[in-house]
Order: sequence, then structure tokens, then C-alpha cells
Amino acid sequence: MPKLGKLTAVIAAAIVLLSFSGCGGGSGGSADRSITPTPTPTGHNEWTWVSGPKLANQAGVYGSQGTASANNVPVPREQPASWTDASGNFWLFGGMAAPTQTSDIFFNDLWRFSGGQWTWVGGSNTPNQPGIYGSKGLAAPANIPGARFAAANWTDLAGTMWLFGGLGLDVNGTSNYLDDLWKYNAGQWTWVGGSSVGTQNRAGIYGTQGVPAPVNQPGARSDAVSWTDRFGNFWLFGGLGIDSAGTLGNLNDLWKYSAGQWTWMSGSNLANQTGVYGSLGTAAPGNIPGARIEAAGWTDSAGNLWLFGGATGSNGSFFVFNDLWKYSSGQWTWVSGSNLFNQRGTYGTQGTAAASNTPGSRVLATAWTDASGNFWLFGGDSFDSAGALGQINDLWKFSGGQWTWVNGSNLISRPGAYGTQGTAAANNTPGARWGTASWVDGSGNLWLFGGDGYDANGTLGFMNDLWKYQP
Repeated sequence: MPKLGKLTAVIAAAIVLLSFSGCGGGSGGSADRSITPTPTPTGHNEWTWVSGPKLANQAGVYGSQGTASANNVPVPREQPASWTDASGNFWLFGGMAAPTQTSDIFFNDLWRFSGGQWTWVGGSNTPNQPGIYGSKGLAAPANIPGARFAAANWTDLAGTMWLFGGLGLDVNGTSNYLDDLWKYNAGQWTWVGGSSVGTQNRAGIYGTQGVPAPVNQPGARSDAVSWTDRFGNFWLFGGLGIDSAGTLGNLNDLWKYSAGQWTWMSGSNLANQTGVYGSLGTAAPGNIPGARIEAAGWTDSAGNLWLFGGATGSNGSFFVFNDLWKYSSGQWTWVSGSNLFNQRGTYGTQGTAAASNTPGSRVLATAWTDASGNFWLFGGDSFDSAGALGQINDLWKFSGGQWTWVNGSNLISRPGAYGTQGTAAANNTPGARWGTASWVDGSGNLWLFGGDGYDANGTLGFMNDLWKYQP
């Protein structure tokens, strides 16, 4: 398979999505992979290292397909799809590991984490597999999406998992941007929409803004941000993909998928558009975040969509955001952060909210909403308090209109502090990283797996450790 090289729209020399040097592959020893202990009961605001190695670039253990084992662990990776089902089990699909000199390494393996153990459920234990699409609309045991990373995914009200696009392999085994829509339910995949063939020139079909139609189709893309609203509808914003003219670029289109149809809701149908900020704190029909990739998103209890950060740029010039936006009642509001690029973080005092606090501009952060409706943000590739750009492990909470720096370092490139496996402690923290898989359990705790970052020794590489954070 030809190597794609660096993704077109990434942070120059910092966010290297397809050409990592010195990170190693998914091989090595098998450190810290014995019986997974049950996490010790903990107070609030503490991390627990639950399972997996604390060293980078370790081998995965697939075991027997369909059989849980304390020894199983997925291969280290970044930007997989991850979701929580209706029974509270965690699921992981695909992602990317460090490429070789001749080939990217994309996965299409499907994993479940339940009862403290991993189970390899489906897909291949060999990377770079083409998709098996079957017949559109029909589930089948043999169906499986092709290997990919940076796809959008969501879970509907019935607990069914949905997957859209990403960068990976189509039915022919060709690496490209994808616009296929898949559903996973009752142990089988169904190809629901889009094409089985990837593309860099097939235009998105936008139709009329605000009007759903069977022919509407977002252009193929990776690195979009996605949400599920309170009605179980899927929302998709931006990413690197194909606009209505067939141009590959950074996007700021907002789409809704509901009742089997796509609706273009907001933003431009052309790539590489600048933002319209309006007045801070004031919604307006003309407001729109600028085109971007790798942003973070939340949904609040009222069903509003929230967007933070991301990056844009082309032709070697790249810019990173730390703006916070809300989408409500069909309008965008610029809520906080700067309307300028590449801002360092303003941390204030750890544990203390302040109107002046704000995370630094960043991409590929982990975001979630806790049981109380607060927004949380962890890590990514960010400008720290000194203005340096790199992987970071700071943890932030947004509540009552203000940011609080809760945990982790305000400087980049920090190693992980693992402590005792299964035991929460105030000093524990994952190493700086981006592109993790994440889940939220029924109690509003965050679970975090893998990503690309720093291990316990400060070595940069791909991780397959599992952490839990109790707010």
C-alpha cells in the first residue's frame, strides 16, 4: 500500500499524522500486562492507572477472537473510534500506529472492554485491511469497515454505534478520504450510506441549507468533530475533506444526520473559510467558526453543541485555535478564548476558576461531559503557559462560564506518573499525549486509552495504557 505521507492540514512539524519519526511501531516487550486489578475506591479528582503497559511502543495481545482475557490488550494507536454501549461496555475500533518507510499502518480491529478485561470482537489482527461492504442496508457477519483513523462516530438512543468517514482503506484497499456511513448493532456491521470507494475529488452534495434530502451527502473527510444530541441525532462539523466544488481543504460545514437523511445546517459549502466571530457572548445568524480540523466537542444537558480549538492552514502555514463556541437554536455564539491563533494557555491557580483562565490553542484533545454537566478537556497538542507547542497532559474543567486548571502540568512533554496499578492517587497522571480513545461510564468518570505521547520514562511513542479519572 502506498504511503500517504503527512496529512495536508496539520500543524507543521508538530502534528505529524502520517509520518512519525523515532516513535517506533507496535512491537517490543510486554511490560505490566499481568492480571488487571480492580481499581481501588477513590476520592474525587484523581487518576487511576487501570491496565496496559506504562512504556511506549509495546506489543498488543489479541488472544482468541471473542474470548476475554486479563492478558489481552489492543495494539498502541491514536485516533481510533470509541463509544460506550447501552450496557456500559467500552468499544474501540481502528486507529493508526507509527508507519513504516513504505506503508501507513491503519487498523480495523474491533474491541470491547467489560468486566476489567479486553475482548477482540471482530476485524483483523493484521493492519491495512480493505473494507468488506456487502449490500448497502443489509447487515452481514462478514461486513467490516476498512482500516482507518480519524473517523467520526456516535451512539444513538438505542445504543447502536455509527461510524462516518476517516482516512483509510476502501473496498479496493486504496488509502483515501472516506465518506462511508456504517452501523454496528447486534454483533454485525451494516453499510448504510456513502461510497465504498474513497476519493479526493468527489464533491459533497449539500442541497438546500436546512432541508434534509436523500441525496445529500457530506464530502469525504477525516478529523471532523462530532456530537450526539439529546434526541439521538448525529452532528458533524468541519474536518479535512471535500467541498461542493470537489476541492480538498479544511471545512466549516455543519451537518445533521436524522431519520436516515443528511441536512446541511450551517457554515460554508466551500473549503478554507475564515470565521465570523461577531461579539463575544452574543449569538447571531452570521456567526460561524472558521474551517478547522481536530477540534474538541461537548453536548450540554439542554442539547446545545459546544466546540473548542482545532487548527487550520494550507501551503505550509498552520494556525491553532483556542476559541470556545456554542451552537444553539440554529445560531453560533463565540463564548470565550481568542479570535487570534496560536495562543498560550492562561492557567491561573490550579483548582481555582477565573474569568481570565483559558487552555492554550490545541488539537486532538480529549473532551467529555461529567454527570453534573461540566465540560472537561484533557491533553492534546497545545501551546503551554510558556508558549511552547507540543503534547500536553493538562486537565481542565469548564463550569459556570469559567475554566479551571484541575490537574496535570502547564508545560509540554511531561512523562506519565503511574503510581500503583489499580490504585488512585493525587500524584497520578497520564503522560502528555494526543489522539486518545475515551469513554464515559454511568457515573460520569472518564476512561482514557492510548494515544501518541510520553510514557513513564519520558519516551515519546504510541501508548496502549488504560486510565480512569473520577471528577
